[in-house]
Amino acid sequence: MDALKPFLRLRNRYVLIGDLALIIVSVMGSFALRLDVGQLPFYFPAILAMCGVALLIKVPTYYFFGLYRRIWVYASTHELRLITAAVTTASVLTSGVMLILLSLGLVVPGMPRSALGIDWLLSLVLIGGSRFALRILAEQTVAPRNGTERRALIVGAGDAGALVVRELQKSSQLNLLPIGFLDDDPAKQKQEIYGVPVIGFVKDISDVLEDRHVNEVIFAIPSAPGKVVRLVNDACRAKGIPSRTMPGIYELIGGKVNVSRLREVDITDLLRREPTRVHEEMIGGVLSGKRVLVTGAGGSIGRELSRQIARWNPSELIILGHGENSIFETLLELKEDYPSLQLTPIIADVKDFERLQIVFQNVQVLFHAAAHKHVPLMQANVEEAILNNVIGTRNVVEAATRCNVERLVLISTDKAVRPANVYGATKRLAEMIVLDAARRTGRAYSVVRFGNVLGSRGSVIPIFKKQIASGGPVQITHPDMERYFMTIPEAVHLVLQAASMGQGGEAFLLEMGQQVRILDLAEDLIRLSGLEPGRDIEIEFTGIRPGEKLSEELWEKDKIYEKTAHPDIVRSEHEDTVTGGDLQATITRLLALTLAGRADEIISLLDESIPGAKIRETPSPDITSVV
Repeated sequence: MDALKPFLRLRNRYVLIGDLALIIVSVMGSFALRLDVGQLPFYFPAILAMCGVALLIKVPTYYFFGLYRRIWVYASTHELRLITAAVTTASVLTSGVMLILLSLGLVVPGMPRSALGIDWLLSLVLIGGSRFALRILAEQTVAPRNGTERRALIVGAGDAGALVVRELQKSSQLNLLPIGFLDDDPAKQKQEIYGVPVIGFVKDISDVLEDRHVNEVIFAIPSAPGKVVRLVNDACRAKGIPSRTMPGIYELIGGKVNVSRLREVDITDLLRREPTRVHEEMIGGVLSGKRVLVTGAGGSIGRELSRQIARWNPSELIILGHGENSIFETLLELKEDYPSLQLTPIIADVKDFERLQIVFQNVQVLFHAAAHKHVPLMQANVEEAILNNVIGTRNVVEAATRCNVERLVLISTDKAVRPANVYGATKRLAEMIVLDAARRTGRAYSVVRFGNVLGSRGSVIPIFKKQIASGGPVQITHPDMERYFMTIPEAVHLVLQAASMGQGGEAFLLEMGQQVRILDLAEDLIRLSGLEPGRDIEIEFTGIRPGEKLSEELWEKDKIYEKTAHPDIVRSEHEDTVTGGDLQATITRLLALTLAGRADEIISLLDESIPGAKIRETPSPDITSVV
């Protein structure tokens, strides 16, 4: 960047002065190219007249098109189109005035009209060339390096990889010299991007690291699935070479692709999936220009929901939560990224029905992400689980119904399927409340159900990282324990996609891919920390906790699920209600038992009311077992 400063200091007033000279050169050149030398003196008055007209018209036109408000060392194809439009418009106006003057006999009769076309061509070359010359000169200036240069291999010769190379070439602080690309596209092999060659396929990385004396690897394929990231990361770890990666495509949504986004390889990179086609128009139609509210906006899912919703330019985004600190952090982040967005922070509890009725006035789209979610804690605090997850959801849905909210989406969980714990049972009841309201009102109220998200607050990943940082052991409940995992940005993106499809009464299920063994997850995290499982960090098995299953279920095997327009989302329109069919009566009874503090009877009622529930078979929780 330091090398560009002399060019950045070249102010546009000097560009303007240069344009004045170039306009005159262009006019004179057009006559010189068109006429014989002996004819020029005869047409000199016409040349002077055209110079005057061109100066009066072209400079204001160029200013109107913004040619004096650009930093030309960053000129691109967009600026080239802008220059073409500005020069063409100015030349057409100049030609029009000159033709009028000719018709009125105010300039030399018989002036060659072809000179007007030649002037346009010369102006395009001179005005465009002068500006792009600044970029060419800037690119020829090599940024000074500090000390010994480190050699960087770029994995991915696409747009992201090209941008990374340009940043490395310009920056003196990074002190990295790009020495080659790896890419799986056969058409790119032995080609060059910004002077850096494509030297092989991604599968060749081990050989390339051995032969090319690479000091660092940069993974620059945001759309790559986790298996490709894992291949590169394993090769780098085997050679003891540090690596960094560009975040996944869902993390980059709404952001920029540049070297400032490079970071260490994370567990989310190893497990991410190849992105599927996005139905942007459907999401935009649901969110753009609407008043949108997110409950639980201070949580991991709620915050990411708010971040991605903000991209769609809602008329107002209301972020609601019970914890003031988390809402404040969400607010600061959104204000920084979307300064023009109308944001309204609300501190409120979903258990407060009257407050919700006031807040929901004029809301058009509502995402309900507020919930207690920790399985052992909810197993030990049955009453609070009912109050927050069931009664809170009933309050949200009833307030939304009374305030004529057009669209409501409940964020649910795979633990709601044949629930084996209090948390899963409360979420299944929350689903029933939303779907019942959709049937009663005919509105687009729906449910989106998915599994675990990587890195959410209180999830297994932060706990494992803390245990690794403490030197171990990493505690796992069972060696065969497995779960569905998805990154938070990917899960939220699919939630928005499902929300745009909802017509009312559907339960959408996200395709979570294959379940991941928790043991494998822990071993990956240990290796990403530069350590070896079993040697540097021990793994300890503590036994299955109350309310846990060895593996999770996203859907019931006896149900029929329909495909949707998105390959990662399926739909069920025939979800069960409570046994006996009287949902409101069941909730009223649960509330009475909750207020009376009769946890055992609540569990019995949940087992009796929810199809497939087996909560009574779950032993009492051991809160000391956190993982």
